[in-house]
Amino acid sequence: MRMTRRTFVAGVAAAGLPGAAGAQDVGQWFPLVGDDGRAVANTRLPVELTTEVEDLPGALWLGSDRRDLMLVEFYDFNCPWCRKAAPDLEELLTGTPALRLGLVNNAILSPESSEAARVELALQRLGRPTSVHRFHKRLFERRGIIDGQKALEVAEEVGAPRGQVEAIAASPEVAEDLKAQMRLAASLGLMATPSFMVAGAGILGYPGPESLRRVLADVQRCGRIGC
Repeated sequence: MRMTRRTFVAGVAAAGLPGAAGAQDVGQWFPLVGDDGRAVANTRLPVELTTEVEDLPGALWLGSDRRDLMLVEFYDFNCPWCRKAAPDLEELLTGTPALRLGLVNNAILSPESSEAARVELALQRLGRPTSVHRFHKRLFERRGIIDGQKALEVAEEVGAPRGQVEAIAASPEVAEDLKAQMRLAASLGLMATPSFMVAGAGILGYPGPESLRRVLADVQRCGRIGC
C-alpha cells in the first residue's frame, strides 16, 4: 500500500509504538532504525502545516537562529519517553551548533499534563526565554506525576513570581496558546509523545540520541531524514 499521511494516521493500532506514550502502527516514509534496532515510525508531513510552527504561540526556540537544520519536539511532561529524551536533546543541542530546536507542548496524556503545560506557557508570556528553558529542563527532572503545583514550584525555583505565573496560567490567552500547539500536533497526525518534526517528516516516538544524530546528519547532507 502506498504510504500517505492518511493511511499513516489511520494506522493507529494496539501494537504500540517503541519509544512513545501512545499506540501507533509502524509505517515508514524512510527506513529509519532506532537505537534499539527497531523500525521507527515516520511519515511525510504537509508543508502547509509544517510552516505553521514558525509562528506558533508559546513555542520555545533554542540554538541557532538559522532554519537550515530545524528539529521540533512535541512533548508531554508526563511522558516517560519525553523525560528520557530531554537530557539527550540538550546534549544534541550543545554538540550541534547549526541546530535550531523547537519545543512544543502536546499535553495529551492527562489533565495534570495540561496544568504543567499552562505554567510553562505562562512563563513564556512573561518574556523570559532563559527561565523557560531552565524550567523545562528542571521539570523533566522531577519524578512522579507532573501537575500544576509541581510546575509552579519549579517556576519559583527559576526566579519567576509564583502568583503572577499562576494568574497568567489560568488566563484565556494561555488556554488558547495550548490549544494552538495541540491542534497543530493533531493536524500533523503526531499522535504519540514524543514526536518530532524535521525536514518535512514526522517521527513518532523517541528513536534514541544516536538515531537522531544520524537523521540530522542526513538532513545536513541531502536535505532529507534518510539519504
